[in-house]
Amino acid sequence: MKRKVLFVASLIIATATFAQDGLTSKKGEAILPEAGDWALGFDAAPFIDYFGNFANGTTNNSMNAAWQTNDFSIVGKYYKDETTAYRGRLRIGFGSTSQETNTDTSTNFAPVYLTDDFKTSNFNLTLGGGFEKRKGNTRIQGYYGGEILISFGSSSSETDFDLPVSATNPGARVIETTNPSFFGFGLRGFLGVEWFIAPKVSLGAEYGWGLGFQSIGEGEVEVEQWNAATSSVDTETFITSGSGSSFQLDTDNNGGGIFGGSGQINLIFHF
Repeated sequence: MKRKVLFVASLIIATATFAQDGLTSKKGEAILPEAGDWALGFDAAPFIDYFGNFANGTTNNSMNAAWQTNDFSIVGKYYKDETTAYRGRLRIGFGSTSQETNTDTSTNFAPVYLTDDFKTSNFNLTLGGGFEKRKGNTRIQGYYGGEILISFGSSSSETDFDLPVSATNPGARVIETTNPSFFGFGLRGFLGVEWFIAPKVSLGAEYGWGLGFQSIGEGEVEVEQWNAATSSVDTETFITSGSGSSFQLDTDNNGGGIFGGSGQINLIFHF
């Protein structure tokens, strides 16, 4: 039903634009991309979900919720000429959180308030580049090409305890966790179709095939505990998960194309 709504809307737009002469609009605007044009593409799935559910009240018609569930990179391309374009992808993401936890350990004789500080941090990087060749002189354009993608990510957390480990507060506790980092490399070929529903605005679908490699690092935790024999605090690091790697050669239809994130239908603007 969702796809049908988008199809009908696109058909209405296309019917109006097809009535115009040639491959220019009534204002003389070029329909197809030209040499020197830039393009930005977006996963069309959130738009489809939004407009497909627009009339049903409040169910699944939030654009914000749809966009938040996708892993987006900044993607675009540059047209060397009408039939050749360079493609690129970039994502640089990092973040941190800090949360205090207050514990009341007061007694009638000794009021004590403890504040533990829990912090997290993460980093993600995706880089990609490639080219595409285009074919067709009508509003329906076919294209093919290849691209290289690399990615890296890491995350960790730590806790700063207000009450230190001591003879009166023995035991072991985790003070830092390092999650497994990852490095990925991909080389893919692709082919697709774009339908220009308005001047330099297109809907596209892409299918890819290629190889991918991913390396995963070790996961670790750092633990501190009271050593009664030496009356001191011992700190030790433990490996929680081993490193590994994976290799795959397959189609990537479920993962979408460079303009698709997790989708396969792309909305692309040229300017």
